[in-house]
Amino acid sequence: MEPTSTPLADQSTASRPSDTHWLDRYFGVTRRGSSLRTEILAGIATFLASMYIIVVNPAILSDAGIPFSAALSATVLISFMSSLAMGLYARNPILVAPGMGMNALFTYTLVLGAGLSWEVALGCVFWSGVLFATLAVFNVRKAIIEAIPASLRYAITCGIGLFITFIGFKNAGFIVGSDATLVTLGSFEPSLITFFIGMMATAILVILRFNGALILGIALTTLLATPMGRLWGGDVVVEWSGLAAWPDFGAVMQVDIWGALKVAYLPFIFVMLFTNFFDALSCFMALSESADLKDKDGNPRNLKRSMTVDAFASMIAAPLGTSAAQTFIESGAGVAQGGRTGLVAVVIALLFLPFLFLSPLLSLVPSIATAPALVLVGLFMMAPIGKIEWSRFEQAFPAFLAIILMPLTYSITLGIAFGFLSFVMIQLCIGRVAAIKPAMWISAALSVVLLITTQ
Repeated sequence: MEPTSTPLADQSTASRPSDTHWLDRYFGVTRRGSSLRTEILAGIATFLASMYIIVVNPAILSDAGIPFSAALSATVLISFMSSLAMGLYARNPILVAPGMGMNALFTYTLVLGAGLSWEVALGCVFWSGVLFATLAVFNVRKAIIEAIPASLRYAITCGIGLFITFIGFKNAGFIVGSDATLVTLGSFEPSLITFFIGMMATAILVILRFNGALILGIALTTLLATPMGRLWGGDVVVEWSGLAAWPDFGAVMQVDIWGALKVAYLPFIFVMLFTNFFDALSCFMALSESADLKDKDGNPRNLKRSMTVDAFASMIAAPLGTSAAQTFIESGAGVAQGGRTGLVAVVIALLFLPFLFLSPLLSLVPSIATAPALVLVGLFMMAPIGKIEWSRFEQAFPAFLAIILMPLTYSITLGIAFGFLSFVMIQLCIGRVAAIKPAMWISAALSVVLLITTQ
């Protein structure tokens, strides 16, 4: 998708005199077909679509024993520092923050499942970050990207789009669990009706090419949700819970680095490394495909710098007191808004920082208000599906597995693993061994290890 083809790109302001500002020159805003106004709106859109992590991440980590307030402060700090680095150093419009899948792995596998203390579990996070940084520095990611066939690259983008849409529907209660059918449509209660109205309103704003459509949709849905509990009963999803709270740095430097260096903990370190590395890689690939954020060779723009930022963010997350940080696919909300440069990430970072003190304000934006934006981001990311060679079954089947298994397994990593593994097995069985590059052999082998260690 070309930058000017997105329905939300602010083309009318791209050549205004104000865009000669030093920010424009540093980030190359005009050169990327954007404007300062568009970049700021894009940063706000991504922040609004992902700010739930400021509350959800501490809620999950508190199950592992980390004090909620300490985990919240750590979440804000790492999100601010790593997103700022992504903007200033890698100059990409991507949010880096504690990953929602990584915190679940940390809490429910390492601590509650295997019985590690949260301090030792943080040590495992640290060492996985060290290995990630090593891979990033030594250009391993380039060999992997070049080894991944185009069909799988497009499939990863589409699969993540379906996954993020599924998350949006789940957050809104539009899709719920069912003993009979695994998932089903939620009950038409006021909250679900409010979400549906918000989703349709946001879609119409996008179709009409309103600048800031996703932000307007989030604001409109929040306004609709405000009186819900008071007028119809049930849970009140928008309720004032205070203005300010002091930050808690009680989890800072509580990581047990040396206690995590045991042979028994190596599988945990590996699983976190694999998950974080491929989630980051797939996120960069997906965003580059959906918004044409590519270099002259067709690879994701500034990939080495971006992966380096992501790697070091994972490494320093542990000393701050939270699970590994990673790139957020919700960055697609800002890209859909027209964001194309690192200024988007800088705006996101600056929006996180006040919530060291203002975290209670997040209760004013319910999950059903950000869910419509996530659903529409999924739509935008489905664009590359037409580029997959569906008539070539040896290419189509691995791509199909990657696309469908991401939402069905609720895991980007598992979808990628099955896609890689099936591609290698098919090429091997039909006698096209030469089509399998060394990095794909390694990726397939790592996929097998991952599937074994996650069972």
